[in-house]
Amino acid sequence: MTCIRITVTKTAGSVPREAGTQMLVWADRIEGTIGGGALEWDAMAEARAMLADGREAFTRTIPLGPALGQCCGGSVTLSWEQAETLSQPSTRPLWIYGAGHVGRAITHVMAPLPDFDITWVDTRPDRFPDTTVTTLVAKDPAQAVRHAPANADHLILTYSHEIDLVICHALLNHDFHSAGLIGSATKWARFKSRLAALGHSPAQIARIACPIGDPTLGKHPAAIALGVATSMISGRNALKDRAG
Repeated sequence: MTCIRITVTKTAGSVPREAGTQMLVWADRIEGTIGGGALEWDAMAEARAMLADGREAFTRTIPLGPALGQCCGGSVTLSWEQAETLSQPSTRPLWIYGAGHVGRAITHVMAPLPDFDITWVDTRPDRFPDTTVTTLVAKDPAQAVRHAPANADHLILTYSHEIDLVICHALLNHDFHSAGLIGSATKWARFKSRLAALGHSPAQIARIACPIGDPTLGKHPAAIALGVATSMISGRNALKDRAG
């Protein structure tokens, strides 16, 4: 036995990290974090004791205030088990169209998060920076829509209003979980009219959120990215911004 995996299996009240959070502990190093300062320190000590005495699994519920003197006030249940890797988290497919300033900012924020499996679409390979996410080069990005899973989230941020419109049209002919389009209220009014002319009902068109982000944060690409990421992490589909 060379490694112990620690998992937050249950939480109550105010706690450092959510259920499902994991870390790996070796005798001389760690990977990941369950947070909490003293909580993590004690959990690592327990894992190394298991490495020394050969125990393979252990579970304990820890009240953070009484047990560790922390002010969180909640409790966490941790499990320790012999394992060499972190468990693969369940992920949501996220398709991002456009590798311009806003697309890059959103991908930079979202890529490190374990919740999303990103496919990044643009028209040329040289538009992408070095990245760890899946990139897809498509001369016509709208044609990529048919390859997206039915439960995918979509963010449309290309350099062309015409490309944006065709992607919206393709999405409305394809199933999806959520869709957000960058743009002003004026742009969206024109898009709604054109999408209606293409045969889409008001209810269908309303499934696309535009603008996206949080207008109180401003129009800087990083600010838009923060607003979009916050909405998506919290599970809201109202992705609002005022970028043109």
